[in-house]
Amino acid sequence: MLRLAALTALLLCCLPLRAQTVLVIPFFNHTKSANLDWIGESISETVNDAFSSEGLAVLDREDRLEGYRRLSVRPGAEFTRASIIKIGQTLDAGRVMFGYYEVFAGSDKEAAKGSVHIAARIIDLKRLHQWPEFAELGALADLATLETHLAWQAVRLLRPGTQKSETEFLRARPPVRMDAAESYVRGLLAQSADERHRFFTKAARLDEHYSRPCFQLGKAAWASKDYGVAAGWLARVDRYDPHYLEAQFLLGLCRYYSGDFAAAEQSFVEVGSSVPLNEVYNNLGAVQARRNKLAGAIGNFRKALEGDSSDPDYYFNLGYAYWLAGKYTEAAATFRDTLERDGGDAEAKALLSRALMGDGPRPGETRLEARERMKTNYEESAYRQLQAELESKK
Repeated sequence: MLRLAALTALLLCCLPLRAQTVLVIPFFNHTKSANLDWIGESISETVNDAFSSEGLAVLDREDRLEGYRRLSVRPGAEFTRASIIKIGQTLDAGRVMFGYYEVFAGSDKEAAKGSVHIAARIIDLKRLHQWPEFAELGALADLATLETHLAWQAVRLLRPGTQKSETEFLRARPPVRMDAAESYVRGLLAQSADERHRFFTKAARLDEHYSRPCFQLGKAAWASKDYGVAAGWLARVDRYDPHYLEAQFLLGLCRYYSGDFAAAEQSFVEVGSSVPLNEVYNNLGAVQARRNKLAGAIGNFRKALEGDSSDPDYYFNLGYAYWLAGKYTEAAATFRDTLERDGGDAEAKALLSRALMGDGPRPGETRLEARERMKTNYEESAYRQLQAELESKK
């Protein structure tokens, strides 16, 4: 399989960027209650996640908000068709999905007793073609199921050759309690970290099988370096969640920094079997080096270098693994490669000197133990985008 750097080079030479990428705009609220605005964001999140899980390249929420900022448009406003096209073009999207919803009967306090009508459209920006409107109608209490079925309809339009049945599609996405979904979306829309944490925690408590808030809570705890708490949340992310592999990547890092190298290796092996990212191979190699699996570590550091031969950390890690394995000639050559890319790397200089003298690790020399360099970036979305572009040209 091609590495990310090779895919990037091929696409830059041959393919139009983001030709098949889908932008899903939050659906417009056609009810009279602003208290139901969250439903529009909920629909877009459900559809976006379904697209991602089914292999379609999508723009995430941060990308969409960036497009709004560029065009000085207000999130939550209802856009004209011309504005929708402009937003999609600004973000280099190939298709845009948008729509509206109406809630009937039921008061704000008893909204779940009402019904909801959701209507959607998709525009192909490259061909300026618009598919016919498609819709869902049902009890508001069944909002999650209606959203998922709407996503199924959209997937069939964009990937008519899909082999997955409607039953399989729905089974992989069990319905979520409406109050849990509302809390999750309000967490996404919250302005402060404390508010986000409160809403996400409430969503996870209301529906213990709901993956989305678990991922958000795990990611926030990871960013705060609270690795034990982060690992607990990330381990709850469901395999069918589009963030599952990213959750496993972060879980591997949490386990690594907590000293559970065997479990960290399992996480990185799982991610690497699905997405051949340089950072995954690098981190897997680092964990294997900690477990004294030096042959495996060397092999994975080489794979990281195959994908990106410009990163000095990949050279350093490979050189360090060679040095630990007593392969001093290879270690010296690789440390020289490191210094060609980062002449100020003091560790590489010191280890190059040791390698040239054939002087390996010494018992009790803690300053040169566990020097592997981890990567915390995770570029799955870029890889999926490139993969989708290639597949669209077959």
